[in-house]
Amino acid sequence: MLVLLAHAAATLYLVGLIWVVQGVHYPLFARVGPEQAQAYAREHVVRITRVVGVPMLVELATGLWLALRPPPGLPRELLWTGLLLLALIWGSTALLQVPEHRRLEQGPDLAAVRRLVRGNWLRTLLWTVRGALVLLLLARLLRR
Repeated sequence: MLVLLAHAAATLYLVGLIWVVQGVHYPLFARVGPEQAQAYAREHVVRITRVVGVPMLVELATGLWLALRPPPGLPRELLWTGLLLLALIWGSTALLQVPEHRRLEQGPDLAAVRRLVRGNWLRTLLWTVRGALVLLLLARLLRR
């Protein structure tokens, strides 16, 4: 039960955060002046890592734990679906977002900002689905 609660807390935190990033933070990269763009992008990477690092690792570790040692009453298929969604989120982060952040760290690049915003919709959707999934898992556990 505690593992599922930690998992749900991390996931729901990240769902809220990704919507703020998608709706507010990433679009504002386009509003940063050329003189500040490089420093802003570098500082973003440092600060966002502090905000997402531990929750993402908690979500991954507890997601693995739940898939490999499912609590009674929780369908294995849902737990493995959640883990697959996590793999897609991490893959999107590595293959879509990180390269655009690296480009922005080199200097202003509005095309990179557009790609960052557009590509981040995938993570936003995946994390939103994960949020619904963990709420379903919690509801199933509470009904027992």
